Order: sequence, then C-alpha cells, then structure tokens
Amino acid sequence: MSTGQNKKLAQVIRDNHETLLKDWLETLANRLGKRDKNGETEIRRQAAQFLTLLVNVLDSPQGVSIDTAEWSEVRHLLSDLSRSRVQQGFSSIDTANFIFALKEPLFSYLRQSFGDDLNGLAEETSSTSVLFDQLGLYTIDVHQKAREQVILRQQQELLELSTPVVQLWQNVLALPLIGTLDSARTQVVMENLLQKIVDTGAVIAIIDITGVPTVDTLVAQHLMKTIAAARLMGADCIISGIRPQIAQTIVHLGVNLEDVITKATLADAFLVALKRTGSTITLGAKE
Repeated sequence: MSTGQNKKLAQVIRDNHETLLKDWLETLANRLGKRDKNGETEIRRQAAQFLTLLVNVLDSPQGVSIDTAEWSEVRHLLSDLSRSRVQQGFSSIDTANFIFALKEPLFSYLRQSFGDDLNGLAEETSSTSVLFDQLGLYTIDVHQKAREQVILRQQQELLELSTPVVQLWQNVLALPLIGTLDSARTQVVMENLLQKIVDTGAVIAIIDITGVPTVDTLVAQHLMKTIAAARLMGADCIISGIRPQIAQTIVHLGVNLEDVITKATLADAFLVALKRTGSTITLGAKE
C-alpha cells in the first residue's frame, strides 16, 4: 500500500467515521448473532478506538506490513481484544470477524469515493483487503495462543485438584489416586506429597491406587519414584488398593515391591499406619 493509498483510505474513514462505525457494528452484530447491551457498549468503544488508531497509522508514511513499529498501538488493541474474547468464550473466527466485518461497509464507502475511477478503486480495494486480512489473521493468532494458555492453566489446576493429599491421623497422610498416572501428573503428585510431609511432619504416607484403572511398567515406575522421594523426606509409604488383577500385573512386570508394604484396602493400610506410629483407636463405651 503506497503512501498515497494510505492517505486515501485514511480520508475515507475520517470523512465517514460515524456512519462507517454504525454500519460496521451492525454487520458485526449480524455475524455474531449475539445481543448483549454491556457487550455492545464495549465493542463500540473498541471499534471507535480501532478506527482512530487506524487513521493515525495510515496518515504516517509506512508500508502495508503491520509488523512495523507504527502499528504497535493497533496490535496492542487487537491483542487485548483477542484475549478478552477468549475469556468471553468467543471462537477465533468470531474474534477475527471484528476486523472482517469492517470490509463490507468500508468497501462501499470506497466505491462512492472513487466514482468512475475503476482502476483506482480496484487497486485501493485490493491493498485494503490485504491489510485487513493481515489484521484479521493477527487476531486469530493471538486468540489461539491465549486459548492455549488458558487450556494449559486449566490442565494444571485439574492436575492439582486430582491429586489431593489429606491428613488421616497425626503423622499419617493419604494420597488417593484416580485415573492414569503419567509423567506430568507424577511430578504434581510428588510435589504435593513432599510439601505435605514438610508441612505436617508425617512419617507414613498411604498411596491409594484403588481408582487407578491399570498398572503398567510406566505407572509402576512413577509409583516407585514417588515412594523414593517420600523416603528421602523421612516418610515411609504404604500402597493400598492392590486388586487381584493389579497384583498379577505387578508380578508379571517383575516390579520389585518387596520393601514396600501393600494392602488391599485403604482401611487395612490405615490400621498398619496406626501401628507403625504407635497410635491406637479407643471406642467410647455406650451409655
């Protein structure tokens, strides 16, 4: 886009600012198919700011690429808009429509401006379309990256929630595992368990695998790593939830659990933990 074309496009936007803004917002609302008074107010503010910034940058001498320093304010606005759309549940296409919905009304005003100058109109329309495609694709790129960050954060939160460490008794912790153990989850398991050992001074940790569907070589290795890490912190581990199928699998895999206490149920493991810590449970006499 040449400097002359920049000036022409900027002038068209400046001369038709209010009506262009109105037509743009109507086109955008029709594409999104959503009506939200609070949302409409915010979109109108963003759209008006975008037109102002666009005119300012088009008035300055630069090329069509939006990667230059002159476009930094426009990129910043579109980045904020794209990230907010992620939080609001909009798709990347809905987000890009913020830009693409401006094409139709803008091209209409360009046709009026050029009149019978078809060559000039064709050149201006082509360069403007390239510019807006860049801006639209930029919002998609930012939206996707922001969405990936949200997904990663949610996955991390789910990992932490799915590996709770609870204190069953003085000096006795329990770590109930549900679902498949992988490397990422094992790391969270170890971190949570070790931190709880430090916080409580526990000497026994019961790792309950009743909710683990299968135990393969990798899961067994993850369990042994967790047990080894706990021992380094001064706590012994008891594995509970050993079902017949899992027992057969462990034997078949040749996993060495000779120095690890294993029990069929969490209750059995808890009784062992009480004995190991010298604790007893006394039932009160019935009145």
